[in-house]
Amino acid sequence: MENDRSTLNHMNAPLIETREKILTTAEQLIYQNGIHATGMDLLVKTSGVARKSIYRYFATKDEVAAAALNARDVRWMTWFRTESDKAETADARILNMFAVLKGWFESEGFHGCAFINTAGEIGDPNDPIRLIAKLHKQKLFDYTLELCEQLTIEQPSALAKQLLILMEGAITMARVMGDFSAADSAKDVAQLLLKQASS
Repeated sequence: MENDRSTLNHMNAPLIETREKILTTAEQLIYQNGIHATGMDLLVKTSGVARKSIYRYFATKDEVAAAALNARDVRWMTWFRTESDKAETADARILNMFAVLKGWFESEGFHGCAFINTAGEIGDPNDPIRLIAKLHKQKLFDYTLELCEQLTIEQPSALAKQLLILMEGAITMARVMGDFSAADSAKDVAQLLLKQASS
């Protein structure tokens, strides 16, 4: 039985690799160029995967985009939480979030937030792409709220919302204005909010 499972896994490996190659390429293209500029022709050319093979996994370009953004959401949130959680206390982790953002801003290939970018291209608030973007921001809020709830304060939800606005503002300033120090400015305001909430 174990040998059968091993054989099946080995047989499925090329299929998994092809699907991952499509998603990785789609994610990179969408992040660099946006959804509208990322057509099937470009995906085929860049990934090296035949159009027929892509349609074997995904019925439409929108399906490819949704799957790629879902994968990015999981990976980005895992990275962000792991890096932010390297600080020891909840308030230190909250402030560390802004240091983590600054490191991201300064990294090679930074093009802002993929979810803000793609949501800006889609007019319909009920479009699956917009809903993925909304879910991503909800996860970021939930993590921030989780940290705020570890503090001894009266309104953790209100503080979490303020912190999320600071983070989103810093991301936008970094992308639009090229001002990576926006993370530092946001961190300064976060310190004031923490002090105010604790008093």
